[in-house]
Amino acid sequence: MANATVSFLGKENSGSDANALFLKVFSGEVLASFQRENKMLGMSTVRTISSGKSAQFPAIGRTTASYHTAGNEITGDAIKHAEKVITIDDVLLSSAFISQIDEAKNHYDVRSQYSKEMGSALAKKTDAHLLQLTVLGARASATVTGGDGGSVITDADANTNMVSLIDSIFECAEKLDDKDVPEEDRYCVVPPSIYYELVQNDKLVSRDFSNANGDFGKGVVMEVAGIKIVKLNTATASFADLSSASNTGQNNTYRGNFATTVASVFHKSAVGTVKLLDLAMESEYDIRRQGTLMIGKYAMGHGILRPESACEIKTS
Repeated sequence: MANATVSFLGKENSGSDANALFLKVFSGEVLASFQRENKMLGMSTVRTISSGKSAQFPAIGRTTASYHTAGNEITGDAIKHAEKVITIDDVLLSSAFISQIDEAKNHYDVRSQYSKEMGSALAKKTDAHLLQLTVLGARASATVTGGDGGSVITDADANTNMVSLIDSIFECAEKLDDKDVPEEDRYCVVPPSIYYELVQNDKLVSRDFSNANGDFGKGVVMEVAGIKIVKLNTATASFADLSSASNTGQNNTYRGNFATTVASVFHKSAVGTVKLLDLAMESEYDIRRQGTLMIGKYAMGHGILRPESACEIKTS
């Protein structure tokens, strides 16, 4: 009996590389999944560097205005300067190894699903770090001496009383206004449990008809006090007790005790990201192990830039 003629799905024009065509699919799936899942990166200040281990973000203080007395010499006012430095963390990666024989026996495609999961894992880690930093920023002191630090609002029943939480969001908006934080690009991140409680509040969304601020039937709410409400599943895990030591490979501080945090209100300038190696994908067949190793990775760092642009709402 003659052997079957195999049509290799991964070979390009019957070439020698059995995985030549799989790489493009893998790369696209990881990138698409990362972009779809990630929310916080677009709500932060991002800088890309071509080399180096860190990036400097200059901070410039405020000046004043005064009336001039005729004849007096104008000598200028001293404006204070400071800086924030964000260091690149070690390479963060998500990987999967697929045995050739297992893939041959399997009756459905796993590569695309593995690719999505890797992209999702990387996106969630980015979101968690940035979200935690917005809360740490709200607790931080001023970058420039004499300037404004972050704001923390204690609202004992913010996690159960949505009217109270809404009032606290308005209070955050007021504090940001008092510190001259721009009104555009303001966000309030909450976990899904809080988000859907807000959707059911008649102050924000009508139960009878949709409006510009949301839709009760679709479970959507847009803004409170001009601040965009963002539902983030990562917040469920991030708003927890993470006070233990930093993980190996982290060169910035992301950890703290967030057990009583309910919501994080911030402007885009509150936290920053430095990219050294943007999201990249690799796939290679290992003849020694008779399988394919797939890796999604990036090298970034995240840090607090402007504490005055962040406000934490907590229960205690």
